[in-house]
Amino acid sequence: MRPEEVLDRLWHGRPATIEPLGGGITNQNFKIDLDGGASAGGETVVLRIGGKDTELLGIDRRAEEAAARMAAGIGVGPEVIAVVEPEGYLVTRFIPGEPVPPERMKSPDVIAAVVESIRAVHAGPPIPGRFESHRIVEAYAETAQAHAIDPPEDYAWAKGVSDRIEALRGPQPPVPCHNDLLNANFIDDGRRIRIVDWEYAGMGDLFFDLGNFSVKHDFEPEHDRVLLAAYFGEIREPDAAAVRLMRFMGAFFEAMWGVVQQAVSELDFDFKAYAEQNFARLHAMAEAPEFGRWLTT
Repeated sequence: MRPEEVLDRLWHGRPATIEPLGGGITNQNFKIDLDGGASAGGETVVLRIGGKDTELLGIDRRAEEAAARMAAGIGVGPEVIAVVEPEGYLVTRFIPGEPVPPERMKSPDVIAAVVESIRAVHAGPPIPGRFESHRIVEAYAETAQAHAIDPPEDYAWAKGVSDRIEALRGPQPPVPCHNDLLNANFIDDGRRIRIVDWEYAGMGDLFFDLGNFSVKHDFEPEHDRVLLAAYFGEIREPDAAAVRLMRFMGAFFEAMWGVVQQAVSELDFDFKAYAEQNFARLHAMAEAPEFGRWLTT
C-alpha cells in the first residue's frame, strides 16, 4: 500500500508531506509532517507499512502494538499515535534526535546509556507473545522448507550447538525483550537512548537481548564486561559466558531469518549472502578457544 492511501484513510484532506526513511529491509518507513510538522505547530509522525507475509517471520502485529505501547509508557519507545486497520500498520510519534554511530556503541558511557533503556524494558509490564530463540530458528527452518527453500548444511551443525546452549542454561525467567537491537533501532534524543521497532518483541530471555545487542555491534569480551557491569552492577563469570553464548543465538537467528526471507521476500536484497555471512560468523564464534569453556561454564 502507498503511504498516500494510508494518510487518506487516517487524515483525509489534512496537508501532509512524506519523506521515506531508510534503515529497514522488511518494512517501508516514512516520516510524515502533518500541517507543516511539529516545528510549525503541526505533527511529525512515522508510518511503518509492514512487508509482505511478515507473519512467516514470526511477527504478530497485535503483539507488536502492545509492546510498542508498553515501551512508550516507560519512556523508551515512541508514542503510538494510530494503528491502521485491518493491516496493523503502526503510526508513532517522530523522535527528534540523532542516531548513535556504531563505533560509539563500544564506549562505556554509551553502553551505560543503552543499558539504562534495555533494563527499563526488562523491568516493564508483561507484553503479549513469546520470543524463544531456540524455537524460532527451528520454526524458520520449517517455514523455509514449506516454501521450497532447504536450510543450508550448516543449519544442522548450528542447531546442535543451540541444543547444547539450551541444555546448559536451562529454563530462563521470561521478561519483556526487544530482540532486535541493531544499531538503526537506537535514537539519542539528548536525554536518553530511545529504542524503536518492536515487531520482534516478546517475553523472553534477557540474555538474548544482551547477546543480541553485543553481536550486532561486534563486541569483544571486554565490551561485554562493561555491558554486564552496567546492567548488574557487577561481573559474574556465568553471566559473561551467557552473553557470549547468546551472541551465537543472535547470529543464528539472523542467519535463519535470511533463509526464510529467500523464500518469502519480494525486496531487492541478497538474503542468501546475508544468511551465509551469519553462518560464517557462527563458525568463527565456535572456533574461538574460549567457546568450549563457555559451553561448560
